[in-house]
Amino acid sequence: MSTEKRTDVNTLGEFGLIRHLTKQFEIQNDSTVRGIGDDAAVFDHKGWVSVVSTDSLVEGIHFDLMYMPLKHLGYKSVVVNVSDIYAMNAIPQQIVVSIAISNRFSVEALDEFYAGVKAACEKYKVDLVGGDTTSSNKGLFINITAIGKAKPDRITYRSGARPGDILCVSGDLGAAYLGLQLLEREKQLFIDNPNMKPDLEDQKHLVGKQLRPEARGDIIAYMAQHDIIPTAMIDVSDGLSSEIMHLCKESNVGILLEEGKVPLHPDTEKMALNFNIDPISCALSGGEDYELLFTIDSGDLEKIQTMPDIYIIGDVTDPEAGAVLKTTGGNFHRLTAQGWTHFGEDKTS
Repeated sequence: MSTEKRTDVNTLGEFGLIRHLTKQFEIQNDSTVRGIGDDAAVFDHKGWVSVVSTDSLVEGIHFDLMYMPLKHLGYKSVVVNVSDIYAMNAIPQQIVVSIAISNRFSVEALDEFYAGVKAACEKYKVDLVGGDTTSSNKGLFINITAIGKAKPDRITYRSGARPGDILCVSGDLGAAYLGLQLLEREKQLFIDNPNMKPDLEDQKHLVGKQLRPEARGDIIAYMAQHDIIPTAMIDVSDGLSSEIMHLCKESNVGILLEEGKVPLHPDTEKMALNFNIDPISCALSGGEDYELLFTIDSGDLEKIQTMPDIYIIGDVTDPEAGAVLKTTGGNFHRLTAQGWTHFGEDKTS
């Protein structure tokens, strides 16, 4: 019988639980005038514009607690929101965290989740300034709102790409998807035989990209340092194909993507073949990479060529050309959005 301490959340009450979970968080940004403790938070960005994004994560849809540690979940929940702020060429400053929990979650379990939130706040220098806790009939529901700041003349939308621009992406793609496939495979094997020890084949890169991704604030900082302003930008959360089609639609352009230039980690290529999947399909349709996909003016080519962990993967073309993949064999195929969809339908439709 387990002797691990388990405190029922009802013993603390809603406000007592919030105080307990947030007592270790400290304010890091001058723009945070008032954080937790009032009816609303107060910010002063002093001449910068505010950027706000929100995401919801639902147990059984966006995460599975059979293989997702609560601390990793807390960290990832912040990262997916911070990534959206970076995708606007903005700097994240504050977050608001709201959760709905069923009675199977103890105070100690929530401590683990908030430890992950705190680690992400410290990594990305954001302040937890509020939120809400409530009950759920089933499972765990997470909603995080991120607030950032940007100089008005540096903010980047999805709608600014122009024919002649260069298409770039950070990092490597497809790893998170294969990390998920590994975890799902081991979950099924465990269900079939609970005595079987999980074998993740020492795939730290793939599993890490799925369970504990990082947002690319380093890319935003580098571009600011070298005076590069993307013409359009988006984070890769739903798969490269979907994100390219978003850029095409919002900017009214076409994009030619070169298959041979899409960055794939060696572990991604090897594991894709083990799963009998074409590696490029993992990048095109996998999602959850949280890398930055952006276009730049051709005049910034020399700057971008020396930028660490950035890959030039295509060109922006006229809208009539559409979104096209040029294969390594020299063939051309229309891109389709086959990545993550919500409510069973394509987000681009």
